[in-house]
Amino acid sequence: MLKAVIFDIDGVLVDSYHAHFLSWRHLGNEHGVTVTEEQFAATFGRTSRDILSAYWDQPLDERDVQRLDARKEELYREIVRADFPMMYGAERLLDELAVAGLALAVGSSGPPENVDLVLEKLGRHRFAASVNGFDVEHGKPAPDIFLTAARRLGVEPSECVVVEDAVPGIQAAKAAGMAAVALVSTGHTRYELAAAHPDLVVGWLDELSADILKHLTTP
Repeated sequence: MLKAVIFDIDGVLVDSYHAHFLSWRHLGNEHGVTVTEEQFAATFGRTSRDILSAYWDQPLDERDVQRLDARKEELYREIVRADFPMMYGAERLLDELAVAGLALAVGSSGPPENVDLVLEKLGRHRFAASVNGFDVEHGKPAPDIFLTAARRLGVEPSECVVVEDAVPGIQAAKAAGMAAVALVSTGHTRYELAAAHPDLVVGWLDELSADILKHLTTP
C-alpha cells in the first residue's frame, strides 16, 4: 500500500536545465573559459569533476574542483532564487497527494543549500522529510538517498513511489525496493528512461495522480 512519494528535485520539481547551463556559462566567463550549450548538453548529469575536466584545459587538483564547484552552485542558486522555475504541474500534484494523505519527501544528490532553496520556494510544510547528497555515503544509483528518505518518513521502502528523471535515480529507486516513475525532462529521452525499467514513464507531472501512484504499489 502506498504511503509516501519521494521526489527528485532537478528535472522533476524544478525545471533546472537552463539554470544549470547559465551557471556553468557564468562560471566559465569568470575564468576565461567558453562553455557552449552543446558542451553542456553532452555533459549534463555528470559529476562536477567530469564536467570541469571537459571545460578546463589546465589540470585541476581537489581544492580547485571544490572551489569551482562551490562557486558554480552559488551562481545556480542566484539564478533560481531570482526566477524560480517550478516544473509544470508540480504544485497541483503536491497538493493532491497531500489531500490523499500521502507523506512527501525530496531525495536529491544536490548540496544542502540547493535543497533548502527548493524547500523554501515550494513550501517546507509540504514535505515531511528531505535528503541531500551530503546526508549519505553513496549517491545514486546506490539506494542510500531513497532508503534514508523512507527511514525519515517512517515507512517501508515497498510503501514508497519515487519520481525521477534520470537513469541513475531510477536505478536507485529500484535498488531500494521502491516503485519508480520516470519523468521525461530536458536532456533525457523517453527511450533512455524506459531502458532503466521504471514502473511508469510520463511526459508531464499532470499525467500523475494519487490513484495512479497507488496502483504502482498494489500487489
